[in-house]
Amino acid sequence: MTTTQTNNSLLAAIFQSNSSDNILFQIVWLIVRILASVLMIHNGIAKLEDVPGFAENVVAAIGLPFPVLFTYCAAYAEIVGASLLALGLFTRLGALALVVTMSVAIYFHLKIDGIAIAPMETASLYGLTYLLFAVNGGGLFSVDTLIKKIFAPSAN
Repeated sequence: MTTTQTNNSLLAAIFQSNSSDNILFQIVWLIVRILASVLMIHNGIAKLEDVPGFAENVVAAIGLPFPVLFTYCAAYAEIVGASLLALGLFTRLGALALVVTMSVAIYFHLKIDGIAIAPMETASLYGLTYLLFAVNGGGLFSVDTLIKKIFAPSAN
């Protein structure tokens, strides 16, 4: 394998989506990607509006050290990760950051509320949605697809 083939394979692995060529599916995938992102950006901004409250009531409650630092990490993971996801730029990386934050949210609800479906429901649905994007990529209407077409047109 030549260096060019290796570079094309790496670009394809990062930017190529595993999605269908069906245009209706791609439009729905785009709508879900944008809506799930915009809603999460709102959650990240809400964390920044009350850093001490979130740090004390959530981060410290589950026993993580440096609650203020982890509050900022969670907020910016949600804002930046969701922004990347909305654009379809480094979709898998942004979605993976969101999967991690939703995993911590699920853990929080399990620890505080026990096995109660209602408190865990939203974080679980978000987490599963972001996991789908982490596995499948941004779809046809994403910056990732555009980058892949420009820089690795022959990679499949």
